[in-house]
Amino acid sequence: MKLVIVESPKKSETFRRYLGDDFVVLATQGHLRDLATSGKGGLGIDIENDFRPNYKIMEKKSGIFEAILAKSKKAEEVILATDPDREGEAIAWHLADMLKLNIAKTKRLEFHEITRESITHAIENPRHIDMNLVNSQETRRILDRIIGFRLSSLLQKKLKSPSAGRVQSATLKMIADHESEVVNFVPKEYWEILAKVTICDQETTFKLSKIAGKKATIEDRESAETILAKLGDVLSVEELITKMRIVSSKPPFKTSTLQQEAYNRLGFSTTKTASVAQSLYEGVKIGDKQEGLITYTRTDSTKLSDTYIARARAYISETFGPEYIGHVKQEKGSRLDQDAHEAIRPTSNHMTPNSISKHLSYDQIRLYRLIYNRSLASLMSDAKEEVTTAILRSGNLEFHFDTKKVLFDGHRKLYEDIDEGEYLCVQNVKKGDVFKINQKEKVQKFTTPPPRYSEAKIVQMMEEAGIGRPSTYASTIRLLYSRDYIKKTSEGIVTTEQGMLTAKVINKYFPEFTDVNFTAKMESDLDQIQFGTSHQLDFLKGFYYPFEEKIKNANLIMYKQPEIQTGEKCPRCGSPLIKKSGKHGEFTACSSFPKCTYIKRVEKPKAEPTGELCPKCKSPLVIRTNSKGEKFIGCSTYPKCDYVKDDGHQKPKSKRTFHKFHAKKKNIN
Repeated sequence: MKLVIVESPKKSETFRRYLGDDFVVLATQGHLRDLATSGKGGLGIDIENDFRPNYKIMEKKSGIFEAILAKSKKAEEVILATDPDREGEAIAWHLADMLKLNIAKTKRLEFHEITRESITHAIENPRHIDMNLVNSQETRRILDRIIGFRLSSLLQKKLKSPSAGRVQSATLKMIADHESEVVNFVPKEYWEILAKVTICDQETTFKLSKIAGKKATIEDRESAETILAKLGDVLSVEELITKMRIVSSKPPFKTSTLQQEAYNRLGFSTTKTASVAQSLYEGVKIGDKQEGLITYTRTDSTKLSDTYIARARAYISETFGPEYIGHVKQEKGSRLDQDAHEAIRPTSNHMTPNSISKHLSYDQIRLYRLIYNRSLASLMSDAKEEVTTAILRSGNLEFHFDTKKVLFDGHRKLYEDIDEGEYLCVQNVKKGDVFKINQKEKVQKFTTPPPRYSEAKIVQMMEEAGIGRPSTYASTIRLLYSRDYIKKTSEGIVTTEQGMLTAKVINKYFPEFTDVNFTAKMESDLDQIQFGTSHQLDFLKGFYYPFEEKIKNANLIMYKQPEIQTGEKCPRCGSPLIKKSGKHGEFTACSSFPKCTYIKRVEKPKAEPTGELCPKCKSPLVIRTNSKGEKFIGCSTYPKCDYVKDDGHQKPKSKRTFHKFHAKKKNIN
């Protein structure tokens, strides 16, 4: 028996189907151990002994490791098949170390898609653990622990901000700076001149674009009225300019572009995209087979394998015709791109979205269709179109509109671009034609602030700035939400008051952590450890000692956020009551804590009778309010009776769950 160790249980199911009875496949369910919280500062790192890490098995993973250990003792061979990235390499090394395997001889499988062909190839061509990759991951983990514990501790003490970090602080600063732009934006007045004209039986409103050959810029009402008075009753077609436009397809997806496109087209959050994509990668049951549908989801490469390109071109020719075969598209990569990885693509061209839709969830098929079409379209021929610009004039006032004629759809047959613009009909329109103006008007406008960022925009900016990596985009945004530094609104992502304060203070005392150039350089320096051109210990020493000095200085000079007094006195000791924040929200407590532990109780609103009787015990039903302020109807004798009025959703099953139901009534509304 041979033991194969993967990361996820879902992936282990797929492996079992491909490997047969001679193999046992177990899953680690992520990392099995992490840095301890013992030692100096609770860092779990022996600073004085060359930054030696002290690893400890995670409490929730002890059972998983015991099962793996027991099987490994019976196995004739242990094969490590964790994910093909830094974290996966680190997990493989931790496993080898914990199981006391020979690092130099233990087989390490590398694969970028979970298919029979890929796994068979990996089994036949194993490699060994890449210690440069392991050292790179370990250095990042040590660095993040040092920054996280030391800087976060300082911010908690001074600002009551929960955390700071190498990537999250730089990202927060970008969002906070944009928030300042939005909040401080001063609208400027401008005016537009509009003319309604019927062309090709369609009434269309045209906006004045040029005055005497220059861009129309109208700043006040008086200027607008003067220009409007000059506009005659007709517009004549002065010129028709026709150009050929070639539109190439976009490269296949990498992590960042998939997250952006899924947000823009499907409304998926970055976290949701990562989760759904991972499920497609790990495998979905298609009939009686478990199939990995896409390649590895954390990549910054747009490269496609020669095998896929050959298969895709054959499929394009067979399905659409040879004239639809195009050239290979690939973005110009940075020196940090993980070239060993491919773009995110389907594992099979013949596994079309329509053919497998019944086997996938609603979200899975939508994302799979996006990935499938984008990958195939990237290898399809250019679209060709004829664009004609009509220039209409009244005196020296000029109006424009465009029309488009598709000559060849190319890749757009499969993957349409978003928001291609509005194109009007100009059939039978020729130079010299005159059109009557049905209505003309001046309209006052004001400039608007820049739109607030979406998650897709934040991912784009993180990638462009070089902060974070594909595996951290979604988790960084999720962390900023959880820390209450940012929040979602109908207008986009807004930086909270605490987020603005945190970004401001970090920028003042630790400007390097909010400087995207510094953060990107640090990321690059860490990558050099992976490439074997830099040493782990040199990097850590170069960072730690100057950083520790800055922490000590900041601790002395950084102001402490003043406490907000309520104007009341503590009924126990007479000290002022102050507002505090906890994991359950804001509350009022004594300022002399821990000497005095008084917390002001908030009176719950009285339950209001509904006039109905409980169907279980015949007691009156009342309107209750849970801890989040949400109302629901329940029995007045709770906890004796746990009845909650059914509004079409699931009710609590027992008295034990009734309290949770009161607290989380949002789930049934």
